[in-house]
Amino acid sequence: MLLTIDVGNTHTVLGLFDGDEIVEHWRISTDARRTADELAVLLQGLMGMHPLLGDELGDGIDGIAICATVPSVLHELREVTRRYYGDVPAVLVEPGVKTGVPILTDNPKEVGADRIINAVAAVELYGGPAIVVDFGTATTFDAVSARGEYVGGVIAPGIEISVEALGVKGAQLRKIEVARPRAVIGKNTVEAMQAGIIYGFAGQVDGVVTRMAKELAEDPDEVTVIATGGLAPMVLGEASVIDEHEPWLTLIGLRLVYERNVSRM
Repeated sequence: MLLTIDVGNTHTVLGLFDGDEIVEHWRISTDARRTADELAVLLQGLMGMHPLLGDELGDGIDGIAICATVPSVLHELREVTRRYYGDVPAVLVEPGVKTGVPILTDNPKEVGADRIINAVAAVELYGGPAIVVDFGTATTFDAVSARGEYVGGVIAPGIEISVEALGVKGAQLRKIEVARPRAVIGKNTVEAMQAGIIYGFAGQVDGVVTRMAKELAEDPDEVTVIATGGLAPMVLGEASVIDEHEPWLTLIGLRLVYERNVSRM
């Protein structure tokens, strides 16, 4: 079994692969204050419930692949792999790790590991040219060329950030549940805010992707647009440019990067 861990700013997503198939997944909050020992206990609690794994931490795990946008968490997870999974091959995505995707940006080291991993999975599953829209703490748009190169992207405030900002900065507004309202024209403040979030982000996706596709390919219709991230389902039905929805895109990319690096270890 391969354990994949994608550490985002808000949530950490874990996936368990049996070969190419993801057989289990978990989503937990990202807490930069957790120590390696606390993370180990958390992992044991989650994986101890799975019938294909043993009761002891590490039983049934043959490999680990990790990417993180929070450096302090990556540091602690590195310690987890050393102390609790010492005999298990582990790949932590950072500069020097082979991904198979050339990065054609001004400073490749500043591109988030999760964005590169998404590009790896997009190339493998759908080929290029492609655009990955990841609905996380930030909404990121990442462009992959026809030759499988990561060429750059766009970063915008995420859905939850926008909801929180409205609640904090609006004197008569409050934090709301992100849900689809009855209609675009809201009949009350909550529905009006929900409509602004859902349809506003759908319009943002359509607008940004359309412009990116024109720069990415001579024929924009050849560009495959893939949505991922925990909040993607909120926008899927309203954004017209999305071709594919792959909720486990980052975990699949981690599996691919693990396979490309483990033979070198």
